[in-house]
Amino acid sequence: MSWLLLSFLGPILWAASTHLDKYLVERYFKTSNVGTLLILTACISALALPIIWSLSRTVVDIDAASAACLVTAGALYMAAMLFYLRALQIEDASLVAVFFQAGPLFGYALGYFILDEHLSHSQMAGGLLTICGVAVASLNTRSAGRKFNARLVVLMLACSLVASISSLLFKVVAIHEAFWPSTFWTYAGEALFGLFLLSFRSDRQQFLRLVKSSPGFVISINALNELINLIGSLAMRYALVLAPLSLVQAISSTTTLFVFAFAVILSVFHLTAAQERLDRRELIQKGCAAMLVAAGVALIGR
Repeated sequence: MSWLLLSFLGPILWAASTHLDKYLVERYFKTSNVGTLLILTACISALALPIIWSLSRTVVDIDAASAACLVTAGALYMAAMLFYLRALQIEDASLVAVFFQAGPLFGYALGYFILDEHLSHSQMAGGLLTICGVAVASLNTRSAGRKFNARLVVLMLACSLVASISSLLFKVVAIHEAFWPSTFWTYAGEALFGLFLLSFRSDRQQFLRLVKSSPGFVISINALNELINLIGSLAMRYALVLAPLSLVQAISSTTTLFVFAFAVILSVFHLTAAQERLDRRELIQKGCAAMLVAAGVALIGR
């Protein structure tokens, strides 16, 4: 399978995962700490460790510095997801997802200075279009003054930056080490992040209350969500080994388009659980943002 197909598999699955995340946040974490949801994610990552071990017994055949770098990448990925889930508490899934387009911009800068990946004129033009798309999406059309949602911008830009650093760390090690050992230590970092959250009494108590109150349903939905996310992440990380960081992130940024498409489908068939607001003005605004993003991605990928 080519790196291009692998790169597109991630956005499609992440778009589905975004709507599941929004459902969980709306139903269980609207006003509470979303760190509890990340603890469930860390549990799934921990369960994946023995499976990866069985696939490759060479997971320990990696130097300490590389293992530490990968563990850091896993922890940073979880930190990025914390920013993302907090953004979902205050905005629609389709609007939050638009800000994933900032990821390629950070990826280009990191790739240029650290991996010596140079940008073409079309890629720079695509980056500017991406910024325009993010700016259009961030306008709050529900108020008369169209106020700029600064909190959403800060949360999602932080998410994109931290996620880009995580991808960079993974790529730096994975291009020299085997894929499965690199993946193993990355998931170990995600599991350790969950243990860190459990060290906080409030997160630990909320996690136990959630498991006791709705153990089967919550765990089943989250397990399905994490399986979808896991497959998407594995596809993206394998693509990182095969292609430049900037190109993979440019393709993965199309998550926005798939989230928007899924939101429309769910609303048409009245299947959305989070009450996605898609009136005419919202559709026009998000449609324009998506078109700018699509044009930017097309230029970046030339």
